[in-house]
Amino acid sequence: MRLLILGGTKFLGRAVAEEALCRGHEVVTFNRGASGADVPGVTAVRGDRTSGEDVEALAAQGDWDGVIDTSGMTASLVQRSARALSGSVARYVFVSTVNVYKGWPDLPLTDDSLVREYTPVGPAGESGAEEYGRLKAGCEQAVSDCFGDRATLLRPGVILGPHEYVGRIPWWLNRVRAGGRVLAPGRPDWPIQPVDVRDVATFALDVAERDLAGSYNVTAPIGHSTFGRFLNTCLQVTGAGAELVWVEDAFLREHGVPEWVGLPLWRDYEGTWHVDAARARAAGLRCRPLEETVADTWQWLCGGAAVSSERAAELGISREREAELIATWDTRTEAAG
Repeated sequence: MRLLILGGTKFLGRAVAEEALCRGHEVVTFNRGASGADVPGVTAVRGDRTSGEDVEALAAQGDWDGVIDTSGMTASLVQRSARALSGSVARYVFVSTVNVYKGWPDLPLTDDSLVREYTPVGPAGESGAEEYGRLKAGCEQAVSDCFGDRATLLRPGVILGPHEYVGRIPWWLNRVRAGGRVLAPGRPDWPIQPVDVRDVATFALDVAERDLAGSYNVTAPIGHSTFGRFLNTCLQVTGAGAELVWVEDAFLREHGVPEWVGLPLWRDYEGTWHVDAARARAAGLRCRPLEETVADTWQWLCGGAAVSSERAAELGISREREAELIATWDTRTEAAG
């Protein structure tokens, strides 16, 4: 196949490009060249998606059997790309998010859960997660309007693995490696279902190759792993002698620890880790064990990789704050016991 990747240098886009080349496809990437190095073997086309002229010039270089869009963030941006490419691309695979669902993260989700309505401006008091979901819903609408049954919408949950620029697994690996008493949020048997970036890339290429239409949740199976297994794997791969101190969710909320970012991946809402991906599994989605994802991420970090994005800088709590919380928790449990 001749494939176009909008993005192609960063995390998921990079994984898609690498897998596509392994399958023998001709791969063209379109990006500004500002977010990372090109994958060896691709044909890199430089351009800015915000420039109508650049996008039209790209479209003139078609035809492509498929485009995989890993970088569309706003409806207007994606609409420009979709309209320009509608005559030169057979199938448009857009990588969206489970945030498009009205119920996430409060309610369990299926492939048929209700999607947010897109409006150019959000309501007053809209959270960052709600804004992200609303904007991605607009992107989905733009692709569907332009491509109809030639559109494929992928809705991943949390994506982890090597080259992760958000830095969630890297934060935990680095914290555990530092040793001492590590604040572990919630309870060790809390089920989680992050998906490996390479498994998302594999599935994106599968649907492109098989010309599959429709929308698909792309997550590991419900109950795929637990927070306890995740943190214990971090201990094992780093060889650290740290001690995990499990602290109740209510205590953390009471003391103002921000969910999701204060202690990465910690959020105990019912729907956070309860996303059914039955349609994708029926279409061939396979998910590797989380232990493999953690181990490979550690190997990548040990190779000299550094996580330095703005989002990564927002993660975590200080060691001083962690020690304070653990000491307060110890006092409370001793008094209760």
